[in-house]
Amino acid sequence: MAHTVESAEKKWFVLHTYAGYENKVKENLESRATSMGMEDFIFRVVVPEEEKVETTKTGKEKKETLKTFPGYVLVEMVMTDQSWYVVRNTPGVTGFVGSHGSGSKPAPLLDEEIEHILNQIGMDATRKNSNFKAEVGESVTIIDGAFAGLVGKVTAIDDEKMKVHVNIDMFGRETAAELDFNQVENLI
Repeated sequence: MAHTVESAEKKWFVLHTYAGYENKVKENLESRATSMGMEDFIFRVVVPEEEKVETTKTGKEKKETLKTFPGYVLVEMVMTDQSWYVVRNTPGVTGFVGSHGSGSKPAPLLDEEIEHILNQIGMDATRKNSNFKAEVGESVTIIDGAFAGLVGKVTAIDDEKMKVHVNIDMFGRETAAELDFNQVENLI
């Protein structure tokens, strides 16, 4: 059987996880991608969620965040033997959807499928943020992720990876963070 040359193209894949561990898998995978030097192969990790507002018997509105696909996590990555291994062996990941087992590589989502899913949850499949025009030294507001609502000072911009490095003042200490362009917006 002939070996196929793997494409160096970013594609979206679906991971199967233990139910209730979706956010933990996202954290673990993002952490492993950084610690194992896989940032050029493993990009965004998304747990599709939607906010549901219910009115209680007392007339109060109650917001609840529900998983759109319980037990599943989306990952944007370049599929290589090494990136497959890192993702597959992340704690809480039980496998890739579309893989036939015994080490076979999974099939990626079609572009239309991922665009539909990401648009439903308010994200952009192409990960472009045309509003991002900050320069090094300027302040930005973080609008998504663990630091949402905080203001950070831009220390570096990586246009190719669409990442911005910011320093955030937390509890009187400066903390460095690497964020996607779509996780920040310029202060006006």
